[in-house]
Formats: sequence, structure tokens, C-alpha cells
Amino acid sequence: MSLYYPWLVHKHRMQTKRTSIILLVALIPLSFILTQCFTKDKKDDARGQVFAGSASCVKCHQKIYDSYLQTAHYQSSRPALEQSIHGSFAHGANVYQYGNGLSVVMKKGKDGLYQVGYNHGKQTQAEKFGITIGGVKAETYLYWKGNELFELPMSYFSALNSWTNSPGYDTSRIDFTRPILRRCMECHSSYIKEIPQQQIDLAHRLVEFDKASLIYGIDCERCHGPAANHVNYHTEYPEEKKAKYITTYKTLSRAQKLDACAVCHSGNKGVFQRSAFVFKMGDTLSKFKEADFLHQTTDPKTLDVHGNQNSLLAASKCFMMSNMDCNTCHNVHKNESANLLAYSQKCMQCHSEANHNFCKMGTALGVTIKSNCIDCHMPLKPSNVISVAASGGKKEIPYLVRTHRIAIYPEESKKIMAFMNTQKVN
Repeated sequence: MSLYYPWLVHKHRMQTKRTSIILLVALIPLSFILTQCFTKDKKDDARGQVFAGSASCVKCHQKIYDSYLQTAHYQSSRPALEQSIHGSFAHGANVYQYGNGLSVVMKKGKDGLYQVGYNHGKQTQAEKFGITIGGVKAETYLYWKGNELFELPMSYFSALNSWTNSPGYDTSRIDFTRPILRRCMECHSSYIKEIPQQQIDLAHRLVEFDKASLIYGIDCERCHGPAANHVNYHTEYPEEKKAKYITTYKTLSRAQKLDACAVCHSGNKGVFQRSAFVFKMGDTLSKFKEADFLHQTTDPKTLDVHGNQNSLLAASKCFMMSNMDCNTCHNVHKNESANLLAYSQKCMQCHSEANHNFCKMGTALGVTIKSNCIDCHMPLKPSNVISVAASGGKKEIPYLVRTHRIAIYPEESKKIMAFMNTQKVN
């Protein structure tokens, strides 16, 4: 009864002025009936009965829901099917050569897709694609071995439009043994249940998951919190337009907004002592992490661009001199990753000639500045923690990520001006 209690109380207060004692007595049978009514057709959510499942959002939020399906957050993990894998399985384009007699071939089997390792033409190991992770700059893939998850040796790299070694993998050998821990899934899925281990010996401890509990991608409730009460209340009272029993971003303080994103975008600062799956929008991230007393670099020039968006943004003058947060620039319900015009227009809401803080190169750049502030002030930078190699294992390819330290980068300005001058000549 308690799961649906808040909106039921509201309903009965509207219907009667009886005393609270009589009200509570009356609610006992009624709450059971209504709970059964609203949840009997809903598939149980692995996170618990207080979760409604993202599909329940469609009735009232169709446009937002359809738009969100196209975003990198929603697609951060998904079943590894042929339509969700961008790498080619065509003959000749499905092979990665290590250059020492070792190779991995991506193959289609009768029961699915496989990565198959070879040593001088002899098959050594074959594992089935299970889960696709990512998809904007690159995709990596996981496979199931019993209840354990491991990363496959080959990933797809968009800049190469081909298969490459998975990030951080040795380019001289085939490796199917990298285990996937809960922390990986906490940022690439909405939930997966870790199976408790009877064996407490750390040398033999397994990290196992309940496959059936996996909720792919970052769904609505991962950010907005449990929505069963919200859905039930607004189903009963569709005329009520104020959101009840749900956390909305605009109600949070600046620190809470930043913490909500920093769960996955704050790098490795501090070790999680509680599962990030338990974190709800409005929580304080410091309560989930162990205090780190070791020296941590705070120099934005040395912070890696991968995963440190929160720290890099905090080091920006724009951030320090305003009340901006992640949502100032990002509409997480839309796929705007390649829309530099949209981001540039947001820059100009603060930076204008009227405010006397407009770009000093504005006159020279002309109309170009209105469509692309980003490449100058938030350029793509190579990650130092992720590296990939083209087939053959010799040519290292930088993994470029857009830095979130908003600043003046003279070298980038020179590139832009050189390009502009070339355009004028042509």
C-alpha cells in the first residue's frame, strides 16, 4: 500500500473531510484495489515496484520520449544486433590484423554475430556479441560467459570507419579476458543486478550479473527517479498539470544539477562506496564517494578530456562567473551532438556586443562566428587514456573528445583564421 500512498491520500482528501483516522482505515482496501488496477498490465521493473518503466512516459510525453530515443544517453547500451553494430561483416572489411600472425574476424553465425581469434590461420577463440556500448565516436562490445561479462577485443572506431583494437588493449595480442565490473554498467545502463557471491576470497571472487535484470541505456527514471506514483497520480487526475511525485531538473539547486551529471561525467575523482544505481536526482554525490585525500590534478591543461567534463567545466571562466550548469548548453532530450550552430547560439545569449564581451575576432570571422564558436573555444582534444590502432597494430589513432574547459585556445584560433583566408582566396 505504501508505494502508492501519497496520491491516494490526495484523492481522498478531495473526496471527504473525515478525520485522518477514518481516512487511513478506508484506504487499506481501496489502495490494494487501485494498485492492482494500475499495475496489473505493467511488466515488473527490476529496480522495484516504485519504478514504472520508461514506456509509461509515452502517454503524456510522446514528443520528448521519441526525441530522447535518438540521443547518445539512451543508446549508451543496447543489444548487439546487426542493426546496432556499425562495423562491417563483409568479406575483406571484417578482419583486423595484428601484424604478427594474429587476427580477429567478425563473423555472422547461425545464432548471432561473433568475434573470432586466429593464430596463423588457426582458430583460437570465438565469442558472441552480446551488448553494444556507445556509438557516437566509437562502439565497443561485451559478451556473456555464464553470468559474467567481458569486453570483446575489437571495437568500431567512427574516425576510421573500421574495426580497431578496443581502448587500452595490447596491440600485439588478442585478449578476450577483460572483465566488466558494475561501475562500467552504472554509466552505460539504467540498471543491472549484481549476483551476491558466496565465495568471499578476493582471489577467486567472480563478478556476476542477473541477465534478466539489465535495463539498457539511460532511461527516463535513471535521471528523474522512480515514477510509479507519478504515473498513477496523473492517470487518475489528468487535469493536474503540475508534476507530482517526480523530480524535475528545474527544482534542483545548481550543485544538485551538477551532481546529477557528475555521477558519470566527473572522471575518477573518488571511489564509489555505494552503487551509482541508487543515486537519484537531488542526491549529493559526496555521500556516495569515498573522500580522496591523495593529490588529484586540478590543472585543466592536464585533466583528460574523456569523462572529466564536470571538472573541466568547473575550471572555465564562463562557469565561475555565471550560474551556468550542464543544462545551460545541453538539452538531454534531443540529439544535438553535431549541431554546432545550436551550441553557438547558446554562447551568444551571454556573449554579445551589447554586453561588451563579444569575441574579439568577431569582425574578422563575420557570419561564421554565429554558427561555430565551439571549435575555437571547446576544441576536440586527444584523450591520454584511450588509444586505438589501425589494422596492423602500428598506426596509433587519437581518440578525440571535445573539451569542456571553455577557454581561448590560440592554436585553434590560428587554424580557423588560416581556413578563412583559404576560403577568401578560393
